[in-house]
Amino acid sequence: MVSWQVLLERIRTLRILVVGDLCLDVYLFGEPTRVSREAPILVLEERRQEVRPGGGAAPALALAALGVKTWQVGVVGNDDAGRQLVQLLADRGVDPRGVLVDPDRPTTCKTRVVAEGPYNVFPQQIARIDRQDRRPVPPHITQQMIDVIAQHGPMVDAILLSDYRSGVIEPAIVEAARAANQVVTVDSQGRLDQFHGCTVVKCNQAEAEHYLGVALSTPSLREVHLHALRENLNCALLVVTLGPAGAALVTSDGRYLEQPPRVRRQVFDVTGAGDTVIAVFTAALTAGADPVAALALSQVAAGIVVSKWGNAQATTDELREALADDPPDCLTG
Repeated sequence: MVSWQVLLERIRTLRILVVGDLCLDVYLFGEPTRVSREAPILVLEERRQEVRPGGGAAPALALAALGVKTWQVGVVGNDDAGRQLVQLLADRGVDPRGVLVDPDRPTTCKTRVVAEGPYNVFPQQIARIDRQDRRPVPPHITQQMIDVIAQHGPMVDAILLSDYRSGVIEPAIVEAARAANQVVTVDSQGRLDQFHGCTVVKCNQAEAEHYLGVALSTPSLREVHLHALRENLNCALLVVTLGPAGAALVTSDGRYLEQPPRVRRQVFDVTGAGDTVIAVFTAALTAGADPVAALALSQVAAGIVVSKWGNAQATTDELREALADDPPDCLTG
């Protein structure tokens, strides 16, 4: 058993390659002032804007926040949003040299209109506008990504695939990752059948239910069917997030457990919680933690993230503070 103190120090020595569907999260904040005369909608007076890397960039940011040397592979458009996204990654400690430009598709942007003001306890999203192209990336750009994975994949400790179903994570990319490194972890969005043989596959409960065709409404049902799902995917570890119930872990040696959430603060925004789980689980597992301890650490990190606004990350210092107050038994060493 590895103590959390040792584990956090080991994580800072890791190198991880993240491959995923990149997006730029744009937040437009405004104060509600009146109801429009043109339609029954609020009029917001704009106060500020924020932009953050999102989608498949979120796990890379989560890793970088813990001191991991992180490389990003993905695709952006030949536009201002793409250039801004690449710069934001670099500014936050993620190496963007694996980010390729496809001039025939726009950079995915998710623009959220957010109301805030003196009468709002918390900022509240009132609309979201997505601009994206979900077609598979062109073959020549896919080949360039494969070349990057083949070059850098053997030199890192793990490869993390983040699938937001926007054309990057296709079977050829998965196969390239598996050929390049023994540790390949996946954050899927339901297309579970293309991740056979990966080390770790993570999905949420709704995605597992859709794939299995059954409701996972009780722990006993979840245990039976998630064991079957792990066997079907031939993965060493299966992680299924359960929303307010925490997360379930299934291992190849027959273990099953459900880790309750470790939210010690008020839940503010669940954006990025799943990205945090796969990133921290990958880092902890690669740093030598038992899968149970890796899941526990990822749940602590997710509990920190949901207390923040937007696509946020948990830092090493925040994890230290949370773990010093109330460490899970599996992380006490």
